[in-house]
Amino acid sequence: MEHGAKKSADLILTNGTILPLSPHSSPIPDGALAVSEGCITALGPKAHVENYFEARRTIDAGGGLIMPGLVNAHTHAPMALFRGMADDLPLKVWLEEYIFPAEARWVDADFVYWGALLSCAEMIRSGTTTFADGYFFEDQVARAVQESGLRAVLGQGILDFLTPDSPSTAESLRKAEAFLRQTHVSSLIRPALFPHSLYTCSPGLLKQCQNLAERYGSPLIIHLAETQMELKDVYNKYGQSPIKSMEKYGLLSPSLIACHCVWLSESEMDLLATRGVKVVHNPESNMKLASGVAPVPELLARGIPVGLGTDGCASNNNQDIFQEMDTAAKLHKVYRLDPTVMPADVVLHMATLGGARVLGLDEEIGSLAVGKRADLIILDLNRPHLLPIYNFASHLVYAATGADVRDVIVEGRLIMQNRKLVNLDEEKILGEARRWNKKIADSVHPKT
Repeated sequence: MEHGAKKSADLILTNGTILPLSPHSSPIPDGALAVSEGCITALGPKAHVENYFEARRTIDAGGGLIMPGLVNAHTHAPMALFRGMADDLPLKVWLEEYIFPAEARWVDADFVYWGALLSCAEMIRSGTTTFADGYFFEDQVARAVQESGLRAVLGQGILDFLTPDSPSTAESLRKAEAFLRQTHVSSLIRPALFPHSLYTCSPGLLKQCQNLAERYGSPLIIHLAETQMELKDVYNKYGQSPIKSMEKYGLLSPSLIACHCVWLSESEMDLLATRGVKVVHNPESNMKLASGVAPVPELLARGIPVGLGTDGCASNNNQDIFQEMDTAAKLHKVYRLDPTVMPADVVLHMATLGGARVLGLDEEIGSLAVGKRADLIILDLNRPHLLPIYNFASHLVYAATGADVRDVIVEGRLIMQNRKLVNLDEEKILGEARRWNKKIADSVHPKT
């Protein structure tokens, strides 16, 4: 490059500390980052980046923290419209007596669209840039995601009985294949399949789903080994635990994303590692439904990729991954009476690069590095609860909240600026949420 000539960039973020979170990286104080065509083209000291790049647009981080966007590796976005509807219940009762009947009555394309938009708004506001979803009418979730500007892995839901969007298993499979074929309309959306669980889907149906997912190169998302009741039900049906049943039918593979994985033996964890299965830890949902505590330190010690998820708002009741990080770190410490387990940097990795790896996106997102997609957030550090700062990982896990996120960028495009959503009409979304709230509440008699 000739002296004085500068490379063109679409965007430069400057005047902030950059936290790359890539392997062996360190924070870059007074840093800057250049973005072109949705990718990071440079990052480093502010003086260096600004000396070699000029951009059409510059964002001043105001001394804040520039870091990768968070990854919510497991949720059910449309269920935001069921938030708080049936709390303080065991999972089996919650599902069979409240959620399944409510879904049968209320879930349609309109419900899914507005529920997904409500979750997208909540996730953007709390710093999530990528999420993995599993539900019905998933084409409507894709519609909401495209409007929001988020990145997502979207799983079309499948059960072995009537569902809100399919009258039969055959129709569920037909709809699922259509979803896998048609969702490639956006570079931000990766289609997947979501057969709910081994206790709601037969091994034969799961095998059909696996074959379909493999044909399209898509992930298979499932709830697995979540509760003791699941262990009992699966054992009664198939004579083995959920993990061993999945192994028997050839369902454990690198394309499988297993959510929860609370009740595992040592040999089953070895099996998950051998088969390359990815796991999503959902601590708050597991705590609220009293499902148990997943053996995450043991899974990580075996090299199993583990991400962090909120689960749906009907069983959590929020989509704030900052809060989930705090809970994940503290839960395992108190459960084991050991303050050294699940340190902040490990938990932060689960919510960023680790979650990206679970979703098969770690080459694209999860850390800030030249060539990666520009999915990042800016946190306002000028707040009483965030000063002083000695360790960024500890602050992000134990002190920060989703409300500290100022700006959100996905693929180099702003989707929240100065706490204002750029693509979504938040007031309209809230109005629709209130409309659905009234509609559902008028037919539900809450416990007294």
